[in-house]
Amino acid sequence: MADLHLAVDRAAGGIAGQIARELREAVRHGRLAAGERLPASRELARDLGLSRGVVVEAYEQLVAEGFLTSKVGAGTRVAPMARRVPAVSPPAAGNASGAPGAETPGHECDYGRRPTSPDLGFFPRGRWLASTRRVLAALPADALDYGDPGGVPELREELAAYLRRVRGADIAPENLVIVGGVAQGLNLTVQALAGRLPGAGRTGEDLGWFVDGTAHPPRPGRVRLAVEDPTGLRQLPLLRSAGADLVAVPVDGEGVDVGALAATGVRAVLLTPAHHYPTGVVLSPRRRAELIEWAAATGATVLEDDYDAEFRFDRDPVGCLQGLAPDRVVLAGSVSKSLAPGLRLGWVAAPPEIAAAVRLARAELDMGSPVLEQHTLADFVRSGAYDRHLRRMRREYRTRRDTLVRALAEHLPQITVHGVSAGLHLLAELPRGWDERAAARAAQARGLAAEPVGPMRRRPGPPALVMGFARLPVHRADEVVRGFARGLHR
Repeated sequence: MADLHLAVDRAAGGIAGQIARELREAVRHGRLAAGERLPASRELARDLGLSRGVVVEAYEQLVAEGFLTSKVGAGTRVAPMARRVPAVSPPAAGNASGAPGAETPGHECDYGRRPTSPDLGFFPRGRWLASTRRVLAALPADALDYGDPGGVPELREELAAYLRRVRGADIAPENLVIVGGVAQGLNLTVQALAGRLPGAGRTGEDLGWFVDGTAHPPRPGRVRLAVEDPTGLRQLPLLRSAGADLVAVPVDGEGVDVGALAATGVRAVLLTPAHHYPTGVVLSPRRRAELIEWAAATGATVLEDDYDAEFRFDRDPVGCLQGLAPDRVVLAGSVSKSLAPGLRLGWVAAPPEIAAAVRLARAELDMGSPVLEQHTLADFVRSGAYDRHLRRMRREYRTRRDTLVRALAEHLPQITVHGVSAGLHLLAELPRGWDERAAARAAQARGLAAEPVGPMRRRPGPPALVMGFARLPVHRADEVVRGFARGLHR
């Protein structure tokens, strides 16, 4: 059990926050190793001469952030994913025009600290276990053999019905492929468009190759793919390795600029129309119509990342683009936000030619996804447990969002909040001249999951932060934001 040296300034107040900060830094810099057991809250409180409740609050905060794990009988330990983060000197202030692919400080890439991370403490263990037991009791032995590389039929049928009912999709089970999350689904779809997969049928030549409006020789095995600007950085290396040459297209208050998209000459585009990352904009009805018209006129393919579609708070649900043009749109989704990223279960609903290529690729690359987990998810959806879980999480995340927005309005009224109608993050636009990297560090130091938006932009824009609220408990929000405000004004 670790013997801790913690510096606590009782005169400064916010004792729980100080303890959490000290422990967080000890984990980040390797003084506390992954798996190491911490003293019981009662023992640490006695050593520090504090009430046990203060230590419990600090532990709970770090568990919520993913730095610690707590289990009855096993105590409180440093989380397995916690790792030493190398010190990185940030670029000069004011650089808000980093090109896609630019590196971000190491601590911004900690998996458990992403602004988009769900609160995994709400994973429905009991209901998932009940589904697993039902599956194991009824599943014939032969079903545990190598399954269909496109996914077990029961899951494809349940998901196709669910997506038709909830997302307005136009999907047949035979055109839906189970994948290991949206990342794999997009990777294989891009490879299909670039002609890299067996049976893909189309190649880079079919999709055209233009630079600044000038025709160039086709590049075999590559496809020009438009992406939103700004866009998340983590998916860009994956897309490039799959064969995509990326073209940035601006996003405004209505979503992607379809006129600018058409001017690029591309024949494929990746979008997050339900809730754009990072701005939170929802693609407007007018732009949706323009996009579908452009795809039909040019024969282009739209890759629809159904990002944050499960969590709508302040407006009616927005149907997916795939339901409007199933012959032109590839819909990619997963249970990473709604249940847990570690399940690695997602889907691709695509036109028959692309679906067949992705399915064949799974057969040749990895033989498909785990069978037992697929049957469990099928039962989970069929029993209604998935719908009940989502209703519960929408209520919880909406409350956490509202609490964070109120705290920001009270303690940092100079910040303008955008993109709060859906999802697990908001966009906090900072006043002109503020250093967004310094602001991100100040937010992270107080336990806020935050990232600067500048490196996500191809074109310059106002300083802003992406802030996640899914892992911020309601009782901690005001104190955390107040501490963030103090950190900014030092």
